[in-house]
Amino acid sequence: MAGSRAQRLAARRAARRCATGRGVLVAAASAVVAVGTATGMLSALDDRHGSDEARPGLVSGSQSRSSPSAVPSASRPASPSASPSASASGDGKASASPSPRKASTGSTKARPTTATRLYRYPASQVFDWVRDHPRDWRADVIAARIADRPAAVWFADYTPTTIASRVRAVTSGGAAQGRVPVLVPYAIPDRDCGGASQGGAPDLGAYDAWIDRFAAGIGSAEVVVVLEPDSIAQSDCLSDAGRADRFASLARAGRVLKAANPEARVYYDAGHSGWRPASEQAALLKQAGAASAASSDGIFSNVSNFHTTSTEIAYDRRVLDALAGPPTLGAVIDTSRNGNGAPPDGEWCDPAGRKIGRPPTLSTGEAKIDAYLWVKLPGESDGCRGTPGTFSPSYAYDLASP
Repeated sequence: MAGSRAQRLAARRAARRCATGRGVLVAAASAVVAVGTATGMLSALDDRHGSDEARPGLVSGSQSRSSPSAVPSASRPASPSASPSASASGDGKASASPSPRKASTGSTKARPTTATRLYRYPASQVFDWVRDHPRDWRADVIAARIADRPAAVWFADYTPTTIASRVRAVTSGGAAQGRVPVLVPYAIPDRDCGGASQGGAPDLGAYDAWIDRFAAGIGSAEVVVVLEPDSIAQSDCLSDAGRADRFASLARAGRVLKAANPEARVYYDAGHSGWRPASEQAALLKQAGAASAASSDGIFSNVSNFHTTSTEIAYDRRVLDALAGPPTLGAVIDTSRNGNGAPPDGEWCDPAGRKIGRPPTLSTGEAKIDAYLWVKLPGESDGCRGTPGTFSPSYAYDLASP
């Protein structure tokens, strides 16, 4: 049985002690990667701060892609995704509790508690803008409602020689404050299927080595890892063999990260509620190791997208039930821009009328929902309000203003 959050926490701790395109048409396949990533998500690199400094949320939203079948249903892609992480409170009511799942053996790590807080890494484009424009009429709102909240730090460049030190800069900063950083490894080969966010490691062998070095910097304190946005939901461009090889590398990545740091929580790509049906996405996730406690703590959804929190809660619970993994698996949701929900026309590129969503938190009060995160940093453009991945103060103000 799934049980209550408190029951799951108690069980885990006890076991641990004992064991030591626009249109509503499916057009937008939440390619968290797309436009925003290619440029924006250099969150771990910035010319002004040097290649050894990680930077939060420089990723911009992903482009949408056409779905294999032109069915404009809610279970199909409707917009892009991208990523930064944070804390919580927000739009939409919680959906019904999940149906019971079989208990299974595996990791006994407790879910995040109210005592843990997310880490705000002190370097980002929004921080730079606020610092450089103290007299701008938008600065106070942007500082209070965006810059002061924790966001994910993306590592989207393939730089094997410096990746460990850049990851360590973030994880050691979080550990020093007793806070939890959110990291986004984003270097899978054939990223974004060759779209606007193309890039990554030259091949899977190089990617595996890059992950090994990433893990070397992950430390020993609690950390959340949002592993490779769009790598599973957007894998249709690969051959069957190519997809199997990618999924094997993703499963390996989870094992490596969790072996390097038993306190690491690794989450796998579930797309979003407007992409694939939950059962279909769960089948792909299982192939990538997301149902195994040795590599996974659950799933993430809505990265860089706009679907309401309540919709994502219901979707993620269906995916988890279909995944049929250990009852300890949970989900994290990107709430950075979903305050007004998804645009009715399916627009994904800096759509007007959107608002920031629930603040980032590790305490959601929702069964199976481990965190609300700001994976995509509000104000970083998808490519329509500015160059993809760059900070747009006008867009940030629109999202943050009451």
